[in-house]
Amino acid sequence: MNKQNPRILPFSFKLAAGIVVFAGLFMAAMLFGAADVTVKDVWLALTSSLANEQITLLREIRLPREVAAIFVGAALAVSGAVMQGMTRNPLADPGLLGLTAGANAALAFTIAFVPAVGYFGIMTACFVGAVIGAGLVFGIGTLKKGGFSPLRIVLAGASVSAFLYAVAEGIGLVFKISKDVSMWTAGGLVGTTWGQLQAIAPFIAAGILIALVLSKQLTILSLSEEVAVGLGQKTLRVKAVLFVVVVMLAGASVALVGNMAFIGLLVPHIVRAVVGTDYRFILPMSAVCGASFMLFADTLARTIHAPYETPAAAIVAMLGLPFFLLIERKGGRALS
Repeated sequence: MNKQNPRILPFSFKLAAGIVVFAGLFMAAMLFGAADVTVKDVWLALTSSLANEQITLLREIRLPREVAAIFVGAALAVSGAVMQGMTRNPLADPGLLGLTAGANAALAFTIAFVPAVGYFGIMTACFVGAVIGAGLVFGIGTLKKGGFSPLRIVLAGASVSAFLYAVAEGIGLVFKISKDVSMWTAGGLVGTTWGQLQAIAPFIAAGILIALVLSKQLTILSLSEEVAVGLGQKTLRVKAVLFVVVVMLAGASVALVGNMAFIGLLVPHIVRAVVGTDYRFILPMSAVCGASFMLFADTLARTIHAPYETPAAAIVAMLGLPFFLLIERKGGRALS
């Protein structure tokens, strides 16, 4: 089989096609929902200062929600791609390796003990929690000599995530804040405001930008540690920066919408099947495809049982879990 098939078309064509799909899904997300709106309403909401009931609904409720979906989808897809390249583990994903569970537990702790904290404080707590969650997973996964195998890391991630989710639930029950915690951890975009986006989106944008700058080093690192060292790469420094990027992206995502697993696993695998194994191509395409996937999931969540809403996390899990099992069965080679 010709392994160069993903490169038959120039990357710019593939990226342009991805952007066209993204634009179409964004328009669909703005049009479809419990409230009936027209294409003209969407256009006026985006380009004018006019106001009526439909335009105000689009501008103040639906638009910030879809912008949040774009940022979260891009953040989780890029963080998943970075983790897979950095650890050379095809099952790596912020939701599977303890980052989002740690961020959730820290978020519950913050709501219980520092209820007056703002979005920036919640985001900082999520960053710290993500570091603790990932540290526990990698620490447990490497306890045994010869550890750090993909299977052992995933098992450690499942155990630590279950424990940290239980901690979050326990804090919610003890301090009678279960409803507040659930609103964050359900993995939904309901109630997203421009204020939240202004506080959190810059961190996601900065994390993605840093990842793109380091995409060449990540490609070398994904080959093998020896190759990276042989080419003069300061692997420890690169890994440290990339780990900070992953924590920024995962922590900010949890602070914005709560738990959202599988996007960081599924999207990079699909992208590698399209653009190859060079992370200079994988990361920007992952950002576009992750944003598109999240827009699609949120649109389904709002319309599948309108006017009632299905949690977006449930939609993502329904799509992502079979894919995870496929990758696991094929030893990480699915679509790659």
